[in-house]
Amino acid sequence: MIEKKYRQVVFLSGKGGTGKTSFAASFSNLLENKIIVDCDVDAANLYLVLNPYIKSGTKYFSGIKAEIDASKCNQCGLCEELCRFDAIKDYTVDKISCEGCGFCVRACPQKAIDYNLNASGYYYEGNLEDGTPFFYSNLKPGEGNSGKLVSVLKSEALKKVDENTEWVIIDGPPGIGCPVNASLAGSDFIVMVTEATSSGFHDLKRLINLIKIFEFPYGIIINKYDLNEEVTESIKKLAEENSISILGMVPYEQDFIRSLQEGKTVYEYSPKMREQFKEMWSNINLQIKYQ
Repeated sequence: MIEKKYRQVVFLSGKGGTGKTSFAASFSNLLENKIIVDCDVDAANLYLVLNPYIKSGTKYFSGIKAEIDASKCNQCGLCEELCRFDAIKDYTVDKISCEGCGFCVRACPQKAIDYNLNASGYYYEGNLEDGTPFFYSNLKPGEGNSGKLVSVLKSEALKKVDENTEWVIIDGPPGIGCPVNASLAGSDFIVMVTEATSSGFHDLKRLINLIKIFEFPYGIIINKYDLNEEVTESIKKLAEENSISILGMVPYEQDFIRSLQEGKTVYEYSPKMREQFKEMWSNINLQIKYQ
């Protein structure tokens, strides 16, 4: 890969529903020379707004699962008796419950059980209307290793970096778990999107504590700040105490809803919001330049 000249900006939120994806999508509209990656592998939805043309889908294999060969099985029932995950019933392995520990494989007297690589989802590559590379994935329900899939997805996306690439925009998953950690790798700046609710404030504090460990530069956007002015003041105080920049404060705005109904980003749909997004991006860019 060529020497890094681009900047990787990751959008995160301590909880779902803060508007993180709407902000990531709108900033994607604003920028040129970018690559876009939806790293919320458990519930990707950025593609619903940006509507990319999907060129290819690749199976993602993660871990191993047991499988019983019916032609060798004499139905002794030992595997079902020994399986502590209750993953074997009626001589069939439940792939969701199976943890791939391999005890049944070793215990089977007929050697009728074997390991198989587990196809746990897909990752997709496409392009937006202007040719922008776009990546997202779909992890099957109940599958693990979502952090590993995030790493694979980002690795595939970064192969598209060329001398013209200025930005890699990452729409990260909510929360503070393993896929969030994987989304953070290689970040130049993190935009935390929160909302003026008690749960939003609580989970923002957890996210800040996580990012402090990695020492990435970051700032906060307060969405729907006018829902609860008391909570908004608490967020501003938290930011001041931790020397965190407030990148923008966005009121509760019906245009977010109307834009989604039209299948557009709020940046495309609303002229009044467009100017606010430009101002917020100017604040983000300023923070990046001074890191």
